[in-house]
Amino acid sequence: MIGRIPERMARALPWRQARDPTADLDAAVPSPGAPQPSVSAEPVTSQTFRALRNRNYRLYYFGQTISLSGTWMQTIAQAWLVLQITNSKIALGTVTMLQFLPITIFVLFAGVIADRVPKRNFILVTQALAMSQAFVLAVLVWSGHVQLWHVYVLAFTLGLANAFEQPTRQAFVVEMVGKEDLMNAVALNSGMFNGARLIGPAIGGFVIATVGVKGAFLLNGISFVPVIAGLLMMDTSKFYATNANPNASTEPMSAIAELREGLRYAFHTPAALLIIILVAIIGTFGYNFTVMLPLLDRYVLGGGSVALGFLTAAVGLGALISALSLASRKSASRSTMFVGGAGFALLLGAVAVSQWLVVTLVFLLLLGIANTAFAATANTTLQLATPDHLRGRVMSLYMLLFAGSTPIGGYLTGVMAEHLGVSTAIGIEAALCAVGVATGLLYFFSHRAQVIATADVPVGRPANERVTA
Repeated sequence: MIGRIPERMARALPWRQARDPTADLDAAVPSPGAPQPSVSAEPVTSQTFRALRNRNYRLYYFGQTISLSGTWMQTIAQAWLVLQITNSKIALGTVTMLQFLPITIFVLFAGVIADRVPKRNFILVTQALAMSQAFVLAVLVWSGHVQLWHVYVLAFTLGLANAFEQPTRQAFVVEMVGKEDLMNAVALNSGMFNGARLIGPAIGGFVIATVGVKGAFLLNGISFVPVIAGLLMMDTSKFYATNANPNASTEPMSAIAELREGLRYAFHTPAALLIIILVAIIGTFGYNFTVMLPLLDRYVLGGGSVALGFLTAAVGLGALISALSLASRKSASRSTMFVGGAGFALLLGAVAVSQWLVVTLVFLLLLGIANTAFAATANTTLQLATPDHLRGRVMSLYMLLFAGSTPIGGYLTGVMAEHLGVSTAIGIEAALCAVGVATGLLYFFSHRAQVIATADVPVGRPANERVTA
């Protein structure tokens, strides 16, 4: 049971002046070290892309944009290949399960590694592994010898690379841009991810229709070259400083002890626990697009590979619009997070009942907007509530719930679609997401003072202090 904060401390909090209990939902989570709000003549476009003033982040951003476009191209090609080989909904769910299973198994320990090693170098290794997987899959399909078990093994290999790369990448952002621009960088990353979701599947649909899935796999392998080159070109002397563990002992901790330290912080810090509750439920039952969209296309809407590309791109376009809007802000708002989560659940239910391609595209566009409003705000809020020395481990828990829960949700989606129908399966998942948002709101209002008091961690050094060579 979380104890009450001292009344004297509570009275000192500026949020306590609000009489309306819902006003705390609108309280922003400011970036530590960020300047106080003031009237500025700086153009909105400059504010929207301000994180790109950092050269290291620019290299990362543009390289990842190309790489992620290829990854999304492979995502729909892989789904299309599985359905061509088996015509099985369960097989598609199994591929998704295997691709995300390594995240479930390894991501927490990957967070421990992320807090120990130089993050740029570690990301280079994981990107090289992901690139190799794409080329092997292209060769197998091109030779005509591909079998379902090949897809299973390579999907697991890609998941292994992602399991170790994702928490490291999440914790690496603040080293590239500093805490002042963290919200902007997270929003731009979301825009990058979803812009790639917009471009990649649309191109992939045409590539599959013209040269087949082998072309999509080959292009994905080539797309890793820019991000690897960008990482190699970074100036490590320009990385921003991060605060060391103030309670560090002279005796090194074991990996298990370090993992427990991170989990203990996440589950005993109300601001972090709120995010964990929301992401655990919505991540498990809502973020199964790699299974849901191919099933919608094939069994509900009756489209083809091009239609599947546009379905995926619609989500990406909405998310891109939302990300650019969020990027112009300097802080994260809890109301945005809750409204985004509730909108996501409602629109997922609307997708479940739609039987027409154009209507579904509109709903998916709006779903993308709500999705990014929730995810980007949750990500930023959690990072700002976490000390630097724990960020890799706490963000690994976030990735476990956000993506590592997909094996459960993806497999359940396939099984429910097989026995209950695709629309019914998606409708059930929408209802579960709504339950998750309601649970998060209940926790917030029952622990409002503690959530607000732990929303930010103290900053020991200026956000713009850099590591010297």
